[in-house]
Amino acid sequence: MRTMKLGSSTLEVPVVSVGCMRINSLDKAEAEHFVQTALELGANFFDHADIYGSGECEEIFADAIGMNPSIREKIIVQSKCGIRKRMFDFSKEHILESVDASLKRLKTDYLDTFLLHRPDTLMEPEEVAEAFDILENSGKVRHFGVSNQNPMQIQLLKKSVKQPIVANQLQLSITNANMISNGFNVNMENEQAVNRDGSVLDFCRLNDITIQPWSPFQYGFFEGVFLGNDKFPELNKQIDEIAAKYDVSNTTIAIAWILRHPAHMQPVIGTMNVDRLKDCCQASEMKLTREEWYSIYCAAGNVLP
Repeated sequence: MRTMKLGSSTLEVPVVSVGCMRINSLDKAEAEHFVQTALELGANFFDHADIYGSGECEEIFADAIGMNPSIREKIIVQSKCGIRKRMFDFSKEHILESVDASLKRLKTDYLDTFLLHRPDTLMEPEEVAEAFDILENSGKVRHFGVSNQNPMQIQLLKKSVKQPIVANQLQLSITNANMISNGFNVNMENEQAVNRDGSVLDFCRLNDITIQPWSPFQYGFFEGVFLGNDKFPELNKQIDEIAAKYDVSNTTIAIAWILRHPAHMQPVIGTMNVDRLKDCCQASEMKLTREEWYSIYCAAGNVLP
């Protein structure tokens, strides 16, 4: 597995992150096999959140990997907090309680990275800063980041937070590529010119923040996958042709498309299927040509100005 630096940190991470949101769909033997396969592939970065399975996913992961000090040294664990029932919560109290709860469920003393989940409009940056200082000084969290935040929200946070923001999880796939499309359509009057995220792609690149694309196979907001979907005939035809050329799966090409971008993104893979996990990891060893990348982008219905 090819590796990269996470944001401005010195943390060396695989270019593919293993998302554990659905690990509670596996039985004990399946979960153990899945986690061990990921480790064998070099995919040792595991993404969690306190809301996944209401905490159950973190517990299942810890049991599946047989968490102990020796294992812990070989893996990178990330978790998130902030989403609660019918609200978001970045209060100092909730952040600290959530991290402690995640550590207990994960059977570890620290998180390598900890992200604030969906933006909380009632956030007090000074309060978050206090929580981050306590977590850093206690050794419970080593690196910090955000999820689904635009540049101004990150700047507001950084007004008080002294720790570097090393990651930002954002929705991105071939069919959900607005952060890329609005960069092509500067000063245009078409739909793709609408800047919905404050130029977050460029902002993260300028500030050494690693974008972690979530739902890399989804179209819409969890409406379904685009691979093999009759709604996207031209896209699948183009992906399949390129996959045949390299003798890889269409899954591999979909991830390779994201990895080809010079922003050095780290896609979060949500599959619990071992074969698809292998296909995703295989993408780290290949690089699409410029022509191939653009042909896939256009086949998804995106029009270059």
